[in-house]
Amino acid sequence: MRVHVEVTGRVQGVFFRDSCRQEARRLGVGGWVCNTAAGSVEGEFEGDDDAVTALVDWCRTGPPFADVTGVSVSPMSPTGETRFEVR
Repeated sequence: MRVHVEVTGRVQGVFFRDSCRQEARRLGVGGWVCNTAAGSVEGEFEGDDDAVTALVDWCRTGPPFADVTGVSVSPMSPTGETRFEVR
């Protein structure tokens, strides 16, 4: 399973990307996460259905200082990515 995710709210400057990377590695999810110029965080997550779903669920709250107001999820075709990086 692979999805593209965009997370809105107070998600920059609160360690969202690094916390997401740590959670992805814990879950065994590949992909990437980055800040956008619009102030959101976006990424692509790939792996086992349950693990990807768990990471998307984590994004709905994020790290302690985040204030997530929205999460959009779009399905994608898997590419076989296994590493997770912050861009």
